[in-house]
Amino acid sequence: MAPGRARLCRSRGGETTRLLPQASRLVELPYASSDDDDGDTDLPMGQQDPGTWRPVPPKPSTFSQCVRYLAFLWNLLFLLLGLLALAVGVWGLLAKGSLRGDGLAPLGSDPMLLFVLAGLGASAVSLAGCLGALRSSPCLLRFFLGAMLAFAGLEVLGGLLLLVARQRLRDALRDALLLCLLRYQEEPDLRFLVDEVQQSLQCCGLGSYRDWETNPYFNCSAPGVQACSVPASCCLDPWQNGTVTNAQCGFGVLRLGDMAASAVVHLGGCVAQLGAWLRGQVGGIVAGAAVLVLVEAAGTLMALKILGDITPIGAQD
Repeated sequence: MAPGRARLCRSRGGETTRLLPQASRLVELPYASSDDDDGDTDLPMGQQDPGTWRPVPPKPSTFSQCVRYLAFLWNLLFLLLGLLALAVGVWGLLAKGSLRGDGLAPLGSDPMLLFVLAGLGASAVSLAGCLGALRSSPCLLRFFLGAMLAFAGLEVLGGLLLLVARQRLRDALRDALLLCLLRYQEEPDLRFLVDEVQQSLQCCGLGSYRDWETNPYFNCSAPGVQACSVPASCCLDPWQNGTVTNAQCGFGVLRLGDMAASAVVHLGGCVAQLGAWLRGQVGGIVAGAAVLVLVEAAGTLMALKILGDITPIGAQD
C-alpha cells in the first residue's frame, strides 16, 4: 500500500478507524534520521564505542583570524630582516676569506660573525612563528614562545649587568677598543669602525693619540713608512682639496711634541668621548629598549592567543 493513502482498520468493537498517513511517517523517522548523525554510520552499532566523544572545534572568530594573519606578517617581517643580516654576515666572511681553512683562527673575533649569529637566531625563531601561525602548530608556537622568553631573560640580564658591573663593562669596552687598535690593519671591519668613531667623535686613540704606539705598524720601531704615525681619521683636516682623503696626513705625528701635534691631529682619546656620547644618548637608548620590549610583547601575546584558540578544550582542563 502506498504510504500516502489512508487505511481502514476495524477494531474489536466493530468500529472502523481511519489511519492517517502521518502515523506511518512517525514510525519511519528514526530510520531516516540515522543517516545525518556522523561519519560512523557505515559501522555496525555493536562496533561503535558509545563512550567516545569527539568534540567539534568551534569556528574561529573574526578577531582570532585577524590575530593569526597579523602574527604571520609580523614574523615574516622579522624573518626577512634575519635573512638579510645572515646574508650580510656570510658575504662579509666570504669576502675577507674568514671561512677558508687559513682564516678560521680569527673567526671568533670577526664582527661579521655577530651578523651571522643574530641572523640565524632571528630567522629560526621567526620561521617557527610564521609556520606556527599559518599551520596552527602548538609545537612551533611553544618553541616561539620559549625563544621569546629566553630573549627577554637575556635582555633583563644584560640590563642588570649594565647597572651592577658598570666598571667592569667599562674595562671590557676599553679592552675591546685596544684590540681594535692592535688589529687595525688586519681587519677591514675594525678599521672602518675605528675610523668612524674617531671622525665622528673627533678623538684619537683610547686615552690619547699616543696609544697608537701599541700598534705594530704605527710603532716608531716598526719598519715602513707608517712608523711613528697615526691613522688619517685622527687628523683635524683629513681631506685633501676637500674631496679626497689624505691618507698621509698623520705620518710622523708621534715624533712631534704635543703642541706641534695639536695642530695636525686630535689629542684627546675616544674612551672619554664615547662615554660622554653614551650619556647623552640615554633617552634614545631607553626609548629603543622600550620599543623592543613592546615588539616582543606583541609577538608573545599574539602567539598566546593563537595557541589558546587551537588548544583542545579537553587539554585545558
